Amino acid sequence: MGAIFRKEINAFFSSLIGYIVIAVFLVVMGLFLFVFPETSLLDYGYASLGPFFTLVPNVFVFIIPAICMRAFAEERQTGAIELLVTRPLKDVEIVLGKFFACLLLVLIALAPTLLYYYTIYQLGAPVGNIDAGGTIGSYLGLCFLAMAFVAIGLFASSLTSNQIVSFLLALAISFWCYFGFDYLSSLSIFYLNGETFVQSLGMQDHFRSLGRGLIDSRDVIYFLSLTGFFLLLTVLSLERRKW
Repeated sequence: MGAIFRKEINAFFSSLIGYIVIAVFLVVMGLFLFVFPETSLLDYGYASLGPFFTLVPNVFVFIIPAICMRAFAEERQTGAIELLVTRPLKDVEIVLGKFFACLLLVLIALAPTLLYYYTIYQLGAPVGNIDAGGTIGSYLGLCFLAMAFVAIGLFASSLTSNQIVSFLLALAISFWCYFGFDYLSSLSIFYLNGETFVQSLGMQDHFRSLGRGLIDSRDVIYFLSLTGFFLLLTVLSLERRKW
């Protein structure tokens, strides 16, 4: 697994892929949070990172599938997957190596945003007037979101040799898992009859729960289960060649 992890990290940073992903993410977040007045933290009126945590999942839905789309699709297209699977590695080790490499790239892109917290912390009146518990919970939620989206992206990439198809498939699944259940719960058939349950099936409800600053084991188990489910599907997808 370590060899696959190092291989993927080197592939990200030996080319422009890793740097472009990090730069695009930070530029987009910077524009929305400090330039565009509708979403600017400086015009928000409160010492809060609420707009930031509302915006990041929307960006993750697009940027993480773009990171993961080449993970298996490119190797299937070039035939390198056949060389990879002949090494003394289990399929689960290959999947986990790629998973942790992609996740690390997302976390590296997310790390500089801690400067936003410091900025709002200093701008608060009085200084430090910010909900630290809610911020920590929201950052933890972003890490869990990244894990789930990366697992979805790897699964989509394992299904096809076309990177564009992989991206679109991961985008569709990620969008549904994050937004879809909230939209579904708003249908009249669920009004006062299972609305809360349907919402609890989606990632957005659990992310909002973590953002309140209370680390509920149900939210943690949900994200870990969802991540594990899609990683298992990825392993099964790789094992298709043996069937």
